[in-house]
Order: sequence, then structure tokens, then C-alpha cells
Amino acid sequence: MSSAPPTAAPAADDAPQTDGSKIKTFISILRKFIGVADLAAVRFSLPAQLLEPTPNLEYWNYLDNPSAFAAIGTSDEPLDRMLEVLRFWFTKDLKYVKGKPCKPYNSCLGEFFRCNWEAEDNAPRIDTKSLSVNGAAPGNGTISSASSVKSAKGDPRASSTVSVVQTATNPSGPTVRISYLTEQTSHHPPVSAFYVSCPEKGLHARGYDQISAKFTGTAIKVSPGEHNLGIFITLEKRDHETYQLTHPAAHLGGILRGALSVSVGDMAYITCPKTKLKAILNYVEEGWLGRAQNKVEGVIFRYDPDNDTKVRIKDVPDSDVVARLSGAWKDKIVFTLGPKPVESHPPERQVTIIDLNPLTVAPKSLPPKEQQAENESLQLWDGVTQAILSKQFSKATTVKVELEERQREKARERERKKEVWKPIFFDQVTDKAGKPDLNDKGRQLLERAQKGDWSLEGII
Repeated sequence: MSSAPPTAAPAADDAPQTDGSKIKTFISILRKFIGVADLAAVRFSLPAQLLEPTPNLEYWNYLDNPSAFAAIGTSDEPLDRMLEVLRFWFTKDLKYVKGKPCKPYNSCLGEFFRCNWEAEDNAPRIDTKSLSVNGAAPGNGTISSASSVKSAKGDPRASSTVSVVQTATNPSGPTVRISYLTEQTSHHPPVSAFYVSCPEKGLHARGYDQISAKFTGTAIKVSPGEHNLGIFITLEKRDHETYQLTHPAAHLGGILRGALSVSVGDMAYITCPKTKLKAILNYVEEGWLGRAQNKVEGVIFRYDPDNDTKVRIKDVPDSDVVARLSGAWKDKIVFTLGPKPVESHPPERQVTIIDLNPLTVAPKSLPPKEQQAENESLQLWDGVTQAILSKQFSKATTVKVELEERQREKARERERKKEVWKPIFFDQVTDKAGKPDLNDKGRQLLERAQKGDWSLEGII
């Protein structure tokens, strides 16, 4: 059994800290771990004043814009469906575009989180057949009619967009319900399983969340852990067509400047063996003089699932390319058809697949407090959260340390009894294929959530 993780001392008083003083304290703790291979595996405990009052399982979800997820699988054309998946991909971490990075609570073994989203069912259809590759202007097809009003700046691309829109906090138009369940299935290493369900659209997504983190002295590099093989999205109404979306490594920088920011400088891959289409996304971390540009370029091409050797954009021959993408992952991304570079096409041929500027993180529908289990994230961490919100940081740290010690005692008790931990809602703790399966309890919980029923009776 591993020894207890190092715990930072509680704050001497409850005086509120500025962002700058928080980061200085954070750095002083991190310096103890320079050279440690994986910070995430160490699971060190931060004082409460350095944490955001958010459970980890609530924070790590990919439905920041659920409308983009609900629109996957709408088109009959394989290329269009790949573009639908990419549109979702660029919205999944909207929290980093619209807000600052934060450190949520570490998850406890057996902790779970569930919620619904009432997603606007208004994403414009992607219909690349309405575009021609030879440079002629698009007709009045689905794409060109997606937005009939040009922007105030007169951007010609505003009239050629398939970007998701966000009409209101409380939409008055049609909506679709998406249900989400995640559980911490392993503590050493820290791994959580998740499942997203949208029966009305015949969609589900699943995967394992696990990160590997290393402090270099100036930044923290965050990479997928060995059990994190990405997000697996299955289109049930398309003969269970499945897309694997792998996560790129990211850097949490700005530590020395006192202004935390997320940058990405790595490759991401989206593959669909059934349609034999693959996308490579190349994230460019730094620009001229070290200024982050948040650039991303991509290519969609035909590939052989049994001989998948293309890992860089330049490896892909033009004869296999069906579309290219370009833009900034914190701003706007466009695509063009055919092998030619995006910039070689006139603006009216560059279709906006996503414009993140008008979007905000979608609100969740949560179970009422009286219907939450004691190991449900919002209930489990409620004492810590309330103390942080009331700026009683010493109390919050004390409550947090007590909670973590109770979890360690449960682990010691299981070891004494030689009991093997089993997840509550999933079949596997981890899985080499990266695709967790719900057990009967998990399926029942999501079926109830789809009906707006948060009851746990007969389940746990």
C-alpha cells in the first residue's frame, strides 16, 4: 500500500489571496516535485485556498457545448459525419477558452458524478455536396444558408458557416437530452470511467480519463495516461460507426508570470475504421518570440485501418486528402475541400466549422441535493465547497484532509480484508481497449436520468 500523499499545511489565516499569491504558493509546493516522473500518480494534496470549489469528476467532461455533440451523425455522407465529429472536438474544452485553468478536488475511489444537459437541437447541417472543389461559389445549399447575416466586419465567411450557435441560456426552440455518468474506478493510478448517452439521437460516448503530469520548473506538461486512449463516439443509427478521438499533450504555462494559461503543441488523431477516414490535427504551441498563437492545422484523408502509418500531416499524399482545416483553437477554424492548402482558397470557399467567440459553457441539470448519494461528488465535497465559498480556507483544508484520511482508512480496511475493489456502475476498473462498459446499475441510472428521474432507489 502506498504511503499517504504529502499534504500542504493549512493556511495560517483565512485572509483572501490574490491570484499572484496563490501561484507563488503553488510554485513553492511544486518545486518539491521537480524531476518526479508523474505528478498525477503522486496525488499530493493542496491547501483549500489553492483549489476551485469544483469536484474533479464534474470538471472533466467534454460537453461544454452539448449541441455540437447532439448533431453528430446527422449527415448521410461519411466526410460530413467526420466534420460533425471535428466540430464537436473543437468545442469540448470550451472552459479553457472562456475561463482560466483551475485545480479541482482530487477524486476519491468510488466517487461518482451524474448530470443532464438540455442541448439546443439547432446545429446547422453539414452538406459538403453543396460545395464544389473547383473553386466555384457554393450554391444555396445547406452550408451557405446556415447563416444568412454577415458579420459587422463584413467577413465573407460569415455567410458560409456550419458553426454551432447559442441562442439563449434558456432555449425556446427544440432541445435534446444528453445524460452523463462518471465514476472514479481506480485510485492507484487515478482513473475515472465516463459514459455519455443521447438515445434520441442514437449516440453514446465513453472512455477513461487519466492524466500524466510533469513539472519542468517553468510549466506543467499534461499528457494522457496509459489507460486514457481518448473519447470513443458511437453512432448507433449508422451501423455503430465508431470514432476514436485521442487527446494531445498540453502545457499549463505562465506560472512564473503569475498568469496561468493552457497551450497545446502536439498531434491529435480522429479515426473511423468503418468509413476509412482519418483526421490529423497539428497544434502549434508557440509563435514568433514565444507568443502563443493557438494555431491548429488539420487534414482529413482516406486511410487503411489495417496499416495506419500516417502520423504527420506531411506524411499524407495529396491523392488521399479530402479536406483540410486551419485556424486557432481558441477562436475560429475553417475547412476547405480537396488537397490544396486552406490559404490558397478564396475566403468564400473557406467554410467556418466552428467560431468559439460567441459560445459559453453550457449549464448542467443536476440531481436535487436530497437525491444525491453520500459518495456523489457534489455531496461528498459539499463541506469543503461551502467552506471555500465562505472564504473559511482553514476550515476547508481541515475538512478536506479529514475526508481524504477517511478514504485512506477505507483502503487500509480493504487491504486487511483482502477485498478487491469493484466499480459501482462500470464493469472494469480499467481496460486496455479504453472503452469502459456500463453494468446493470450504470445502465439503469442513465435510463432514469433520460426520464428526468434522479432516484437511486434499488440501485445503491
